[in-house]
Amino acid sequence: MDEKSLQLKRRDNEEQATAGRARILGLPYLDTREFENDIPLVQDLLPVEQMHRDYILPLQAGGGEQHYQYMVTSQTPRSLIEKMRQEYTDEGERVDFFLISNSAYKVFMLRYDPPKQVHYDDIKIAGEGDSETINSVSKTLSIVSTEKVFDFLIDQADKLGASDIHIENMRNEIRIRMRVDGLLHPVANIDKDRYRIFMGELSSRANVSMASNKPQSGHMQKDIYRDGVSHILNIRVETIPTMYGQDAVLRLFNFDESLLNLDLLGLSSEERGEINEVISHPRGLVLMVGPTGSGKSTTLYSMLNALNTSDRKIITLEDPIEYGITGISQIPINTNAGGSFADGLRSVLRLDPDVVMVGEIRDADTAKTAIQASITGHLVLSSFHANSTSAAFSRMIDLIGVNPIFSSSIRLIVAQRLVRKLADSKKPREATDAERRYLEETLKGIPEKYLEGMDLSNITLYDPVATEVDPFGYAGRTVIMEQLVVSEDIQKFIRGDVSDINTDEIEKTAKANGMLTLEQKGILAALRGETTLEEVSRVI
Repeated sequence: MDEKSLQLKRRDNEEQATAGRARILGLPYLDTREFENDIPLVQDLLPVEQMHRDYILPLQAGGGEQHYQYMVTSQTPRSLIEKMRQEYTDEGERVDFFLISNSAYKVFMLRYDPPKQVHYDDIKIAGEGDSETINSVSKTLSIVSTEKVFDFLIDQADKLGASDIHIENMRNEIRIRMRVDGLLHPVANIDKDRYRIFMGELSSRANVSMASNKPQSGHMQKDIYRDGVSHILNIRVETIPTMYGQDAVLRLFNFDESLLNLDLLGLSSEERGEINEVISHPRGLVLMVGPTGSGKSTTLYSMLNALNTSDRKIITLEDPIEYGITGISQIPINTNAGGSFADGLRSVLRLDPDVVMVGEIRDADTAKTAIQASITGHLVLSSFHANSTSAAFSRMIDLIGVNPIFSSSIRLIVAQRLVRKLADSKKPREATDAERRYLEETLKGIPEKYLEGMDLSNITLYDPVATEVDPFGYAGRTVIMEQLVVSEDIQKFIRGDVSDINTDEIEKTAKANGMLTLEQKGILAALRGETTLEEVSRVI
C-alpha cells in the first residue's frame, strides 16, 4: 500500500470514528472531504482567534431565513454550543452545529489562517560517499528556525519512512543518521549549537535530563499533518552518555490501528491459515522470535487486532507501550523501576482475560507463569529473543528445563525478518554456477508446491537499479516468516523423550514435518524477484 493510499485509509478511519462520536454527542455528522478545499469561506462571522481557541468554524452565515450553520469538533466546549444556541434562539434566528473530524478542521484552518513560514528543502538520504547531499542537508538544518528545527527533523524522518533517528556526538560535530528499510544512512553533520536545541526539546518533551550521566528512556508523541490527513507518531527516546556528550536514538512508531492488520503483512495463504488456526483456539502459547527491528511487535499487534472483538477481554503487559489499540487494556511495566512481567501477569490473570500479550519473556519466572496461564484457559502471545524457531525451543528448554507442561501449552513459534523489497526498476540476470549450486542445496527436499513454475536449472535473479525515486534500488520491506507449528514429533524434544536436544535436531524434525526455514523462505522470495540473494544473506 503506497503512502497516498495509507493517507486516504487513515482519513477514512478518522471520519468513521467521528461519525460514531457524533451519535454519542447527539450532533449531526458532516463529511467535508468533497468540498473542504474549494467551498467559499464564510468571512467576518467569527474571529480567527476564536476558531483556534474553541475549535469552531462557520459554514453558513444567515441567509433568507436567518439560518446560521457552524462546524465543531469533539474538542469544542459543549457550554459554548449551548450558549450560542440560546443566543440565536433569543434573536429569533435558527442555528445548527455539525461535528467534523480533526483533519477536516485543520484543512479549513489552513485556509482561514495560512501558516506564514519559509519553505525548506526536503531531506534526502545520502548514498555511499555522497558528501554533497550530506552538506546540503546539513546546511538546511542550520538555517531552519530554532523553534522548528526539531519538529522539521521528525516530520522529515516520517516522510522518508525512517524507523529511527540517531543523534551521535563526535569530536567536532554531531552526526545525524536515519534508519530506512532497516539500514542506517548518514543524513547530516551539524554543529554543537543545533545539538543543544535538539537535546533541549527532548528534555522537555520526553522527560529526559540533559545533565544525567546514566542511560535514560523517555516517550513523546507528535501529530503529523500531511496531504489533508493527520496521524500520531509515537516516539520512544533512548539517551546514553558518551565521551563527547549524550547520544540519543528516537524510535518512530506510526500510531495507526488500520496498519496493524495481518492482511497487510504480505503473508501467503498458508502462513495466514496457520496463524488463524492457532489464534482461533481459546488457549495456548504463541511466541514471536527474532532480533530487534525484525517486526515482531507489528505482527503481535496485528494478531491482537484480529482477536479484538467485543466478546473477548484482551490485556497486554508492555515495556513500553508502543501502539495504543482501542478496546484493549494495555498495562505499562517499568522493568527499570523494579517492575516485572511475571508479577504483572499473575495480577492480570485475576481479571479474567481471554487473551494476554506479554511484551517479552526474559526470565524463567515469566516463562513459567506464561506457560501456566496458557494451559488454564488463556491464549498467551509473547516475544522471545532467538535467531530461529528451533533455537527458541532449545533456548526455552535451557531457561526452564525439560517441561511436560510446556509441551502441551506451546502451539506456534514464528521467527521473522524484514528484507528490503526490490523497486520496479530491478534488473534480471542469470544466476552464477556458485549461486545455482547454493540454491539447489538449500532448497533440497522442500515440497514441490513451493517450486511451482521455477526451473532450478535456468534461474533468473534480480539486481537493484538506483533511480531518482528509489536511490538504492529498493522500496520498502517485506516479511520473511518461519512458522513452526508444534506437532507430536516436536513435543518429544520438550518432554525429554529425545535425549539429544539441540537446535539442529529440532530443525531437522520440523523440516521433515513440512516447515520451511527463514533461509529457504528468503531464497524463494529472491526467486520470485521480490528481493536479492545479497539482502537475504545480510538479514538472515
